[in-house]
Amino acid sequence: MSDFRSGMKAAVPTALGYVAIGLAFGVVAAASGLSALEVALMCALVYGGSAQFAMCALAVSGAGLGELTLTVFLVNLRNMLMSLHATTIFTKTSLWNQLGIGSLITDESYGVLLGEYVHRKDIPANWMHGNNIFSYLVWIVSSVVGCLIGSMIPNPELFGLDFALIAMFIGLLSSQFDALLGEGVRKLFLILLSIAVAYLSFSIILSESLAVLVATLIGCSVGVMCDGRQ
Repeated sequence: MSDFRSGMKAAVPTALGYVAIGLAFGVVAAASGLSALEVALMCALVYGGSAQFAMCALAVSGAGLGELTLTVFLVNLRNMLMSLHATTIFTKTSLWNQLGIGSLITDESYGVLLGEYVHRKDIPANWMHGNNIFSYLVWIVSSVVGCLIGSMIPNPELFGLDFALIAMFIGLLSSQFDALLGEGVRKLFLILLSIAVAYLSFSIILSESLAVLVATLIGCSVGVMCDGRQ
């Protein structure tokens, strides 16, 4: 249990960001006509902030089920790469533990994991479960609360809630930047270069949002390949 609590403690910055983002999503979901129960189910089953925001926007625009499904698949496709990389960190744990970790991993919990990994290599599976589950529950509760009080926050941008996710990523990056510079400058440079080249290349033929998604997937792939060679 000490490892689980330690993972929860490491996830506190993520959870604080999830409170703001969850409230904002709840407001958007309420404006889209979703009930608190529907918001809770969406958060529990989809569990992807960007995908859930996209689903609300598409639902309002009258998109069909096929378009919704394809959008969620593409937006969350990067989670597969993050899960694959996470299995290389937890090679000594059971398959069920690996499935549990991969099922609840997000950009933020993955970032927290990488921040911990640069400091120690023998991370217990329970630590990651604490990191994932705490963030998961905070996201669900915050989104439901946001839905319930949605009528009281008609414009989340007035409160800066639209910037909360960016601020959270900056905090996660700063917490591990020194360690990354100390033991992976070439790897970090290669990943950033691949992302930049991919974005500039694909933005010519794709929309900016899709170019960002493709560049992110390529960057994750390069990172996984670099780790595989070590």
